[in-house]
Amino acid sequence: MDLLEIMLNRRSVRTYTGEKIEDEKLEMILKAGLAAPSGRGRRPWEFIVVRDKDTLACMSESRKCGAGMLTGADCAIVVVADEEKTDVWTEDCSIAMAYMHLMADSLGVGSCWIQGRLRTAPDEVTTEEKLRKLLGFPESYRLEAILSLGVSKEHPEARTVEDLPDGKIHPEKF
Repeated sequence: MDLLEIMLNRRSVRTYTGEKIEDEKLEMILKAGLAAPSGRGRRPWEFIVVRDKDTLACMSESRKCGAGMLTGADCAIVVVADEEKTDVWTEDCSIAMAYMHLMADSLGVGSCWIQGRLRTAPDEVTTEEKLRKLLGFPESYRLEAILSLGVSKEHPEARTVEDLPDGKIHPEKF
Protein backbone atom coordinates (compact mmCIF):
# COMPACT_ATOMS: atom_id res chain seq x y z
CA MET A 1 0.00 0.00 0.00
CA ASP A 2 1.45 3.39 -0.89
CA LEU A 3 1.35 6.34 1.49
CA LEU A 4 -1.67 8.05 -0.12
CA GLU A 5 -3.63 4.79 0.11
CA ILE A 6 -2.74 4.54 3.80
CA MET A 7 -3.91 8.12 4.32
CA LEU A 8 -7.18 7.53 2.47
CA ASN A 9 -7.81 4.31 4.41
CA ARG A 10 -7.18 5.88 7.83
CA ARG A 11 -10.46 6.50 9.58
CA SER A 12 -11.36 7.18 13.19
CA VAL A 13 -12.43 3.96 14.86
CA ARG A 14 -14.53 4.23 18.02
CA THR A 15 -15.65 0.63 18.59
CA TYR A 16 -13.27 -2.16 19.46
CA THR A 17 -13.49 -5.94 19.90
CA GLY A 18 -11.73 -5.97 23.27
CA GLU A 19 -8.86 -8.06 21.91
CA LYS A 20 -5.32 -7.17 22.92
CA ILE A 21 -3.12 -5.32 20.44
CA GLU A 22 0.12 -7.19 19.84
CA ASP A 23 3.05 -5.62 21.70
CA GLU A 24 5.05 -5.45 18.46
CA LYS A 25 2.32 -3.36 16.81
CA LEU A 26 2.09 -1.01 19.80
CA GLU A 27 5.86 -0.59 19.71
CA MET A 28 5.75 0.30 16.00
CA ILE A 29 2.99 2.85 16.64
CA LEU A 30 5.09 4.47 19.37
CA LYS A 31 8.20 4.46 17.18
CA ALA A 32 6.20 6.24 14.46
CA GLY A 33 5.39 8.99 16.97
CA LEU A 34 9.02 9.24 18.01
CA ALA A 35 10.04 9.49 14.33
CA ALA A 36 7.82 12.53 13.75
CA PRO A 37 9.54 15.79 12.85
CA SER A 38 9.49 18.69 15.26
CA GLY A 39 10.53 22.31 15.10
CA ARG A 40 14.32 22.57 15.40
CA GLY A 41 14.37 18.90 16.43
CA ARG A 42 13.22 19.79 19.97
CA ARG A 43 10.85 16.80 20.33
CA PRO A 44 8.90 18.31 23.24
CA TRP A 45 6.50 15.37 23.51
CA GLU A 46 6.28 12.51 25.99
CA PHE A 47 3.96 9.52 25.50
CA ILE A 48 2.11 7.91 28.41
CA VAL A 49 0.92 4.43 27.44
CA VAL A 50 -2.14 3.31 29.42
CA ARG A 51 -3.42 -0.27 29.30
CA ASP A 52 -5.04 -0.58 32.71
CA LYS A 53 -8.81 -0.95 32.17
CA ASP A 54 -9.73 1.00 35.32
CA THR A 55 -7.51 3.89 34.28
CA LEU A 56 -8.95 3.84 30.74
CA ALA A 57 -12.44 3.97 32.26
CA CYS A 58 -11.48 7.02 34.35
CA MET A 59 -9.92 8.63 31.27
CA SER A 60 -13.19 8.13 29.38
CA GLU A 61 -14.75 10.61 31.82
CA SER A 62 -12.07 13.25 31.33
CA ARG A 63 -14.11 15.08 28.67
CA LYS A 64 -17.74 16.18 28.53
CA CYS A 65 -18.12 14.02 25.43
CA GLY A 66 -16.00 12.27 22.86
CA ALA A 67 -13.88 10.01 25.05
CA GLY A 68 -16.30 7.15 25.73
CA MET A 69 -14.50 4.81 23.32
CA LEU A 70 -11.67 4.52 25.86
CA THR A 71 -13.75 2.05 27.88
CA GLY A 72 -13.54 -0.45 25.01
CA ALA A 73 -10.00 0.36 23.90
CA ASP A 74 -7.08 -1.97 24.57
CA CYS A 75 -4.87 1.00 25.31
CA ALA A 76 -4.37 4.71 24.92
CA ILE A 77 -1.39 6.92 24.26
CA VAL A 78 -1.57 10.25 26.07
CA VAL A 79 0.58 12.89 24.39
CA VAL A 80 1.92 15.63 26.65
CA ALA A 81 4.68 18.17 26.05
CA ASP A 82 7.12 20.40 27.85
CA GLU A 83 5.96 23.79 26.62
CA GLU A 84 9.26 25.34 27.75
CA LYS A 85 11.11 23.46 24.99
CA THR A 86 9.33 25.24 22.14
CA ASP A 87 6.47 27.59 21.36
CA VAL A 88 5.23 25.17 18.67
CA TRP A 89 4.67 22.24 21.02
CA THR A 90 1.04 21.86 19.92
CA GLU A 91 2.05 21.54 16.28
CA ASP A 92 4.87 19.14 17.14
CA CYS A 93 2.56 16.95 19.22
CA SER A 94 -0.07 17.00 16.48
CA ILE A 95 2.43 15.71 13.95
CA ALA A 96 3.45 12.89 16.33
CA MET A 97 -0.23 12.06 16.89
CA ALA A 98 -0.86 11.97 13.13
CA TYR A 99 2.12 9.68 12.54
CA MET A 100 0.87 7.26 15.23
CA HIS A 101 -2.68 7.44 13.86
CA LEU A 102 -1.46 6.53 10.36
CA MET A 103 0.85 3.77 11.61
CA ALA A 104 -1.97 2.23 13.66
CA ASP A 105 -4.26 2.04 10.65
CA SER A 106 -1.51 0.65 8.41
CA LEU A 107 -1.06 -2.18 10.95
CA GLY A 108 -4.80 -2.93 11.13
CA VAL A 109 -5.19 -1.28 14.55
CA GLY A 110 -8.18 1.00 15.07
CA SER A 111 -7.48 4.42 16.52
CA CYS A 112 -9.23 7.65 17.38
CA TRP A 113 -7.81 11.08 18.17
CA ILE A 114 -9.36 12.45 21.37
CA GLN A 115 -8.54 16.13 21.73
CA GLY A 116 -7.48 17.05 25.26
CA ARG A 117 -6.06 20.54 25.03
CA LEU A 118 -8.68 23.21 25.72
CA ARG A 119 -11.34 20.65 26.70
CA THR A 120 -13.20 20.18 29.98
CA ALA A 121 -14.57 17.27 31.95
CA PRO A 122 -18.23 17.04 33.05
CA ASP A 123 -17.29 18.57 36.42
CA GLU A 124 -15.85 21.63 34.57
CA VAL A 125 -12.26 20.76 35.55
CA THR A 126 -10.00 20.86 32.50
CA THR A 127 -9.26 17.57 30.80
CA GLU A 128 -5.58 18.38 31.32
CA GLU A 129 -5.96 18.72 35.10
CA LYS A 130 -8.10 15.59 35.31
CA LEU A 131 -5.48 13.56 33.43
CA ARG A 132 -2.55 15.16 35.26
CA LYS A 133 -4.04 14.04 38.57
CA LEU A 134 -4.78 10.55 37.21
CA LEU A 135 -1.50 9.97 35.34
CA GLY A 136 0.95 12.09 37.33
CA PHE A 137 2.60 14.13 34.59
CA PRO A 138 4.44 17.24 35.84
CA GLU A 139 2.82 20.67 36.15
CA SER A 140 5.22 22.02 33.53
CA TYR A 141 3.83 19.61 30.91
CA ARG A 142 0.76 20.34 28.82
CA LEU A 143 -1.77 17.90 27.43
CA GLU A 144 -2.28 17.77 23.67
CA ALA A 145 -4.41 14.69 23.01
CA ILE A 146 -5.12 11.00 23.59
CA LEU A 147 -4.93 8.33 20.92
CA SER A 148 -7.28 5.43 21.69
CA LEU A 149 -6.16 2.10 20.22
CA GLY A 150 -7.92 -1.22 19.79
CA VAL A 151 -8.76 -4.00 17.41
CA SER A 152 -11.50 -2.53 15.22
CA LYS A 153 -15.00 -4.02 15.41
CA GLU A 154 -15.47 -2.62 11.94
CA HIS A 155 -13.39 -0.23 9.90
CA PRO A 156 -15.25 2.59 8.18
CA GLU A 157 -14.97 2.59 4.40
CA ALA A 158 -11.84 4.20 2.98
CA ARG A 159 -12.05 7.53 1.24
CA THR A 160 -11.22 7.80 -2.43
CA VAL A 161 -9.18 10.38 -4.30
CA GLU A 162 -12.46 11.56 -5.81
CA ASP A 163 -13.74 12.34 -2.28
CA LEU A 164 -10.99 14.89 -1.68
CA PRO A 165 -12.11 18.55 -1.71
CA ASP A 166 -9.95 19.83 -4.60
CA GLY A 167 -11.72 23.19 -4.37
CA LYS A 168 -9.59 23.95 -1.32
CA ILE A 169 -6.48 24.21 -3.50
CA HIS A 170 -5.76 27.76 -4.69
CA PRO A 171 -2.92 28.04 -7.21
CA GLU A 172 -0.87 31.23 -6.79
CA LYS A 173 -3.57 33.27 -4.96
CA PHE A 174 -6.69 32.66 -2.87
